[in-house]
Amino acid sequence: MKNGGVSNLVTCFAVALVFLQCYCSAAGEVTCSGIVPMVYRSDKISITDFGAVGDGRTLNTKAFREAIYRIEHLRRRGGTLLYIPPGVYLTESFNLTSRMTLYLAKGAVIKATQDTSNWPLIAPLPSYGRGRERPGGRYMSFIHGDGLHDVIITGENGTIDGQGDVWWNMWRQRTLQFTRPNLVEFKDSRGIIISNVIFKDSPFWNIHPVYCSNVVIRYVTILAPPDSPNTDGIDPDSSSHVCIEDSYISTGDDLIAVKSGWDQYGIAYGRPSNDITIRRITGSSPFAGIAVGSETSGGVTNVLAEHITLSNTGIGIHLKTNIGRGGVIRNITVSNVFMETVRKGIKIAGDVGDHPDENYDPNALPVMKNIRIQNVWGEKVQQAGLIKGLKNSPFTDICLANIHLSGSTGSRNGPWSCSDVSGGSVEVSPSPCSELISRSQPGVCSTQF
Repeated sequence: MKNGGVSNLVTCFAVALVFLQCYCSAAGEVTCSGIVPMVYRSDKISITDFGAVGDGRTLNTKAFREAIYRIEHLRRRGGTLLYIPPGVYLTESFNLTSRMTLYLAKGAVIKATQDTSNWPLIAPLPSYGRGRERPGGRYMSFIHGDGLHDVIITGENGTIDGQGDVWWNMWRQRTLQFTRPNLVEFKDSRGIIISNVIFKDSPFWNIHPVYCSNVVIRYVTILAPPDSPNTDGIDPDSSSHVCIEDSYISTGDDLIAVKSGWDQYGIAYGRPSNDITIRRITGSSPFAGIAVGSETSGGVTNVLAEHITLSNTGIGIHLKTNIGRGGVIRNITVSNVFMETVRKGIKIAGDVGDHPDENYDPNALPVMKNIRIQNVWGEKVQQAGLIKGLKNSPFTDICLANIHLSGSTGSRNGPWSCSDVSGGSVEVSPSPCSELISRSQPGVCSTQF
């Protein structure tokens, strides 16, 4: 397709996006997406201009790398849009560049090769000290960005397909040499938008912004089989000012997990995750719906998750850490959650997760405080909740309000289980444990946080 045709198609969709955003704002929908405004690119190129063939068989790595090289080195004013027309474009991993939009048309698929022999290796993250699964480096994410700004991945619900089953099988067979690649990772980057794209069958975590700021992830669909290992949906990691909204996620691990580094490496790196908003998320997972941790060594502060709908999920809300982590987890608010067919409604625990090596400090104890969970409704919930702090670092100011979790029809769900925790509760059923006994004193724990 010639550039004029690309320009007309993309201009029409850009106008539609602007209209949709204005309509939502006019309708009074609360959104955090304004932290990174959508950018219109007047310079547009198509991947087919660089010889790409969307037949699902031709390897198009050269075309992707040449197109992005052109964007990086010509430096058009306002950046450049790379258009991916309908078709299936097989490719090896590739790096993005600043001031670009990767635009997937309806019916466009960017598909990862299953030949892992030439997959690039990169250094471990300093806040992890090694690969998350294996010592040493890690495989680069399928689509990667390092030290970038002003990058958009969007389109008309085209698909980025990681073809992860080959990687899952290596994990199951214990033949992995290094940590599996994420589907999309941005590192040390800012001003990132990911919207209106389907992410499918990631080898490992799906979307991983790490050491980033000002990130918007909105209107995405993330899919992987429920038995696919470690296919977290979105994992903001040592990142700030992150907005995640209006998305559907169904994967084999946590739908969204806020992280900030692993034990002594995360403590030394010292970069927290803070000011993260998670809103209007629907999904299912054998693990957690909304999670913090368990890698929280840099600290996690000021997280708001609201209007969450979960079904067929292991744990609805899971805040998790461990000895050796250190870090402070505070000011976490989860509100307006509906869950159905869930093994455990709420879990807050200090004994979750493994360690990178034997050099972690068992005296580096995490701090968990100022946690607010309110307006939660659940049906077919096997156990209401478990809150298990640490003997030498009890969890404090844990407040529950207006929480109603029922078991299956004709049966009662399991009671709450608590230890090493203090706080309060209002209108919680089944009745919470004695450590969170209902209180009426103002300021202790109320329905208005």
